[in-house]
Amino acid sequence: MSDAAARAVERHPLEPFLPDGCRLLMLGSFPPERRRWSMEFFYPNFNNDMWRIMGLIFHGDRDCFVVAGGRCFDRAAVEAFCAERGIGLYDTASEVRRLAGNASDKFLEVVTPTDVRVLLRTVPACHAVAATGEKAAVTFAAAFGCEVPAVGRSVAFAFEERAMRFYRMPSSSRAYPLSLDRKAAVYEGMFRAEGML
Repeated sequence: MSDAAARAVERHPLEPFLPDGCRLLMLGSFPPERRRWSMEFFYPNFNNDMWRIMGLIFHGDRDCFVVAGGRCFDRAAVEAFCAERGIGLYDTASEVRRLAGNASDKFLEVVTPTDVRVLLRTVPACHAVAATGEKAAVTFAAAFGCEVPAVGRSVAFAFEERAMRFYRMPSSSRAYPLSLDRKAAVYEGMFRAEGML
């Protein structure tokens, strides 16, 4: 890949997923390159463990969102689960440059941060935001003028007179040095704290 191609500005390929009754907005950094997708939805890389984490927490089965016999996630099942549980999904960047040919946040330059305030205005029942990685956490904190909590922790912040909590969660990427079970335990703590379990 040439330097020019690697540094081309890429726009977000998905619309925000903001179900009615959304109580928690989960924000990643930006989707991986499309060649790594196993479905047309958030956390689409089959090697990313987000939907295995959710399967463990809510169903006791890491593979409950995996299509039987396939190497892809069941988008319909994932969407239905998120809508039922009140989980909204988007990313902290709307436009990026990939500085290397991979999905690593280390090589992702945020060109245009997402206006998360616009998203939060559409989900009045939402009282918590979770950044699912370091770059997402830093980008969100910079936009809202709050501190970046330690992994697995949260801080309070206010949004237009709405009391909110901001969580920094471990990345669901397998490159993040934490086992699937330990990641699930951290996410489970957040869902329990928010009364969603």
